[in-house]
Parts: sequence; C-alpha cells; structure tokens
Amino acid sequence: MVIMSTATTDEHRSTGPAGITYITTSDDYFEKRQLKRTAGVFGLWAIGISAVISGDFSGWNGGIAQAGWGGMLIAALVVYAMYVMMLNSISEMASAMPHTGGAYSFARAAMGPWGGFFTGLAETIEYVMTAATIVYFSSAYADAILSDLTGYSLTQHGLQWVWWLILYIVFVVVNWLGAETSFHFAQIISVVALAIVAVFGIGAIVSGAIDFSSLLNIKPEQGDNAFLPFGAGAIFYAMPFAMWLFLGIEQLPLAAEEVRDPERNIPKASRWCIFTLGLSALVIVFLNPAVVGSKALAGSDEPLLDGYRAILPGNLAAVLSAFALIGLLASIQGIMFAYGRNLYSLSRAGYYPAFLSLTGKKKTPYWGLIVGAVIGFAALFIIAYGGSGAGSVVLNIAVWGAVLAYLLQMVSFVLLRRRMPDIKRPFISKYGVAGAVVSGLLALVIFVAVLFNPDYRLAVYAMVAIYLVATAFFALYGRKHLVLSPEEEFAASGGVAQYKTE
Repeated sequence: MVIMSTATTDEHRSTGPAGITYITTSDDYFEKRQLKRTAGVFGLWAIGISAVISGDFSGWNGGIAQAGWGGMLIAALVVYAMYVMMLNSISEMASAMPHTGGAYSFARAAMGPWGGFFTGLAETIEYVMTAATIVYFSSAYADAILSDLTGYSLTQHGLQWVWWLILYIVFVVVNWLGAETSFHFAQIISVVALAIVAVFGIGAIVSGAIDFSSLLNIKPEQGDNAFLPFGAGAIFYAMPFAMWLFLGIEQLPLAAEEVRDPERNIPKASRWCIFTLGLSALVIVFLNPAVVGSKALAGSDEPLLDGYRAILPGNLAAVLSAFALIGLLASIQGIMFAYGRNLYSLSRAGYYPAFLSLTGKKKTPYWGLIVGAVIGFAALFIIAYGGSGAGSVVLNIAVWGAVLAYLLQMVSFVLLRRRMPDIKRPFISKYGVAGAVVSGLLALVIFVAVLFNPDYRLAVYAMVAIYLVATAFFALYGRKHLVLSPEEEFAASGGVAQYKTE
C-alpha cells in the first residue's frame, strides 16, 4: 500500500508553540514503510479475538482473590459495559481516521503532538507488557502440561526463561511472515480457542462436576458476606483483573491500513468481537470456579487447566488441556500484531526511532516486532529473577497502560466532536459523548484503583520511570524530527487532508 498525501514537507517547518518540527524525508521513506491490505471483517474479528482470548485462560481469576466471586462478577459486568461504550467511541474515530496510528492518531488530532505521544506511549506499554504477560502465563501452562506428562519441569530447575525465549521467537517469526499469514493464522487459532472454551463449558455441565455453592467458598471477613467476602470496596481492585477478559480488543484500528474498507469493517468487527467475548466470559466466570472452587482458583496461574483437571481423569486432562494452551498462543500472536503496528505508526511519524517502521519485502514492521519482544523478555527476566512474581507485576503494568490509553482516547473523542464536528464519520457512536464520558470515568476509576492498591505499587513505579525516560527522549529529540505521516497530516490540516491508497 502506498500512501499519497496532498501536502509536502519542508525542512524544519515549525507548527506551534510546543516547538514541534517536521523534517524532510528521503524520496523512498514511505516506500520502505508500506503495509498491504489483505483482510476483511472476518480476519479483523479474528485478530481481535486472538488478542483477547487468553484472558479466558489466565489472569482474570486474580479478581476473585481481590474481591471474591461476587465482587469479580460485578467488576466484570461494569468493565464489559465500559468496553461496549468505549468501542463505539473508538469505532467512530477509526472510521473518520482510518490510519494505522489508532489511539495515537485520535489523540494527535484532538490534543496535539504531546497528547498523541502520551497516548501512543500508553498503548505501547499496554501491548508490549500484555504480550509479556501472556508469554508468562503460556509458559506456566506449557510447563504444567510437560510436568503432568513427563514429571519434568523447566520452571523447577530455574529455566522458565527458556519457554519465554521459544515463544517470543516463534511468534515474532509468525508475524514477520506477512499480514496475510497473520490474519489467516488468527482466524484458525481464534476459532479453535473459542471451541476450547465451549468444550470446557459443555464438559463441566456433562461431567456433573459443577457445584455452584463453591463459587462462594471464600471465608468472608468480619461484617461481610460470602458474596462480597472482602466488602464492596474490593470490587474496584477486581476491575483491573476483569479487564483481562476484554483487554486488547481496542487494537482493531491499528489494522486500518491492512484491512479492506476500514471505515465500515472496523466498527462491524468491534461489535462482533465484544459480543463473542461477552459470551465466552460468561462461560469462564461462572463455570471455571464452579468446578474448581473460588478459593482454590483465586491464585492459580493456569485456571482453565485446573478446570480441565477437575472434570477429566489423570493424564487425559493434561492431553486435552494442551489444547487450552492454544488460547494463550492465539493472544501472543494477536498482541504482537498490535504492538508491531503501534510501534510502526509512532516511528513512521518520528515519535520513536524511524528504523522501527521499516517493513521490507513481507510488508511487516519486523524491527518493531523484534524490539517489542526484546523489551518484553527483558521485563519478565528482570522481574521474575529479581524477587517478584513476573506475571502479576507485568500484568499490572499492562492494565495501567491500557486504562491510561482508554482515558485519553475518550477525552480525544469528546474534543474531536467539538473541534472537528464536520469531518466525515461513516460510523457514529450510538452512545455519543455521554458514552465516552462514562467509559472514560470508569477507566479513571480503574486507574486510581491501580494507583492506590499496594499490590500494584511496583507496576506504578515502573510506569512512572518509563514515562520519564520516554518523555525526555521526545522532548530532546523526537519532537524536533517529526514526519508528515498520514496521522500527522490529517491532524495538522484540521482533518482537511485527504489520502489515496494504491
């Protein structure tokens, strides 16, 4: 795909009081940074499902530890409502700005280069750390299956990092092979992963292992009850874990330059994704703890595997639960696609080093994929072998990055409705400004919950450190070397600039 712009670039052309400067690029700059349109609505739906489905397999159950099953259920319902309203807002913005930049693109148009940078960085943190979290939980699943079948465990020998390395290498290669391969792989693995959730649900019912009383088997604290054993306030601490059932679905706009008719297909795929994920979440939240027990499930690294163990005998559980690993592997692929395109768009525009947006013969941002994998692997290694649990810390960093990106996108939606009321919007959010405000406030609540929960303190420190370093880079270098990419030209022209694709 070649992007044709209506404007030209001039050397060191200043655009405002923030000291933002656009530079002249070489004639082949965009030729080296091409993407290819290969997917329709089904491929886009699949890439969205693949990014999220791992949340049904691991991570969400930490909400039970925070608030009990009842608190987790309430948190999941509230978070689902947040995503429904937020996706409508994002779909409207994506239909008006069908560029790969996604969240960065929306915020750049609404709040200027600094707003675009802060929002894009939050999304970078979300996706890179989400990929790392899924790699961590995938390794736990894989090691548990290996241990069940052979009695040998890499983790017990201090070699869990071997799993991480293998998973990163495999899925960087899968994403490197091209967008068409990525979408086709996502279609297959997403359908299989959803089938595994459905098979578990059917198996739980048929086996007779369901005991709904075990949903409330966590002993309540004094003055509380079995439904909310740690009080109503604990619901706020469960909300970040409830997000894990849907986190990543908002990435669909990042495929805007690789999907046909993005103005219509992104909103359509978003609606089907959230509906599908709502159904799968119901199966998991109700039936997984019903067969294992909420108390036992609360601290598990592989809750669905524990569910299979509860309904199947002996090694048969290990064999069949190997298929459960597919759900986690699906999300590694989907989230890598997301962080690759996020890094691509920000580097193409000059916010990050330009080499991250090079695409090569396969039309995929290979350096972005590699660098994101190296950062994620390093984060897991440092946290895991530095004395803290890697999975929970990296998960919390990912969630905090996500809710910050959500909040800034909803602010962008409101501002764009006011400042660019006349831009073409093929899709209009049925919840309007009110829906954006409500979902933005819910994102803010989760942001504050993470901030004040002492269990998340290390994640907060890590986020602050990342922002300080990245902001210094942008202030000293990035803002003086921006490029008039599609996202930048649209924003700089006030939505007037038009683009053609070939």
